[in-house]
Amino acid sequence: MAKITAAEVNKLRKATGAGMMDCKNALVEADGNFDTAIEVLRKKGQKVAAKRADRESTEGAAIAKVNDSNTTGVSIVLGCETDFVGKNEDFTKLAHKFAEIALNQSSKEDFLAADFEGMTVAEKLIEQTGVIGEKLEIKAFEKIEAPFVGFYIHAGNKIATLVGLSSATEGAAIVAKDVAMQAAAMNPIALDENGVDAATVEKEIEIAKDQLRQEGKPEAMLDNIAKGKLKRFFKDNTLVNQSFIKDSKLSVAQYVKTLGDVTVTAFTRVALG
Repeated sequence: MAKITAAEVNKLRKATGAGMMDCKNALVEADGNFDTAIEVLRKKGQKVAAKRADRESTEGAAIAKVNDSNTTGVSIVLGCETDFVGKNEDFTKLAHKFAEIALNQSSKEDFLAADFEGMTVAEKLIEQTGVIGEKLEIKAFEKIEAPFVGFYIHAGNKIATLVGLSSATEGAAIVAKDVAMQAAAMNPIALDENGVDAATVEKEIEIAKDQLRQEGKPEAMLDNIAKGKLKRFFKDNTLVNQSFIKDSKLSVAQYVKTLGDVTVTAFTRVALG
């Protein structure tokens, strides 16, 4: 049997994040072979992942990142089972590493297949499931591109938002962050009225008509009054039409226009849960 040194255990621990005893036991099982020990830990992760497959991963970290030129942004949610793990510093660092990799991927599928220090992201998730002892999964992957992309991460990594602007003019960073904070706080369902799906629009019209009937309004008046209520729905629930949280006299679209001929081109919002 190979003699396992503390240096070897520490090297494996740094490479995998596994506990000291787990690393020592893996090295013992692998007869001192470093690569084989990593495989041992991965298999342990697979077993733990299989046992916890039906668990809910409603805690974790929502992370957003943009590239150096502020033209591409990505937001992900790395889910886990408990708030205790979600707030752990090493877990948060892992989520940020995943987000850095996600920046260069075009889809969640490509992201999961991307390289993470010699293994795929999907394999790393399984490995860390074994290390941490909780189900880990990528619960959200959103990406946008624009002339300028800004982001905001809410305190505690509970919500992460991205906002694209039509111009990278001076002041774009401040405005994009403000609008990203708006999206985090107000949770709009779409960028503007054109982004609201037809089924939602139809449902809101029917709700408005039902309320008007209960109020005794004549049937002939329902369509026009319902259209007015629909406009209010769009104002409350679409990002550019919402009242700007830092100055309620302005809509978000009007606030963005303080930069000049600039518009919001896209936004994403990911959150735990």
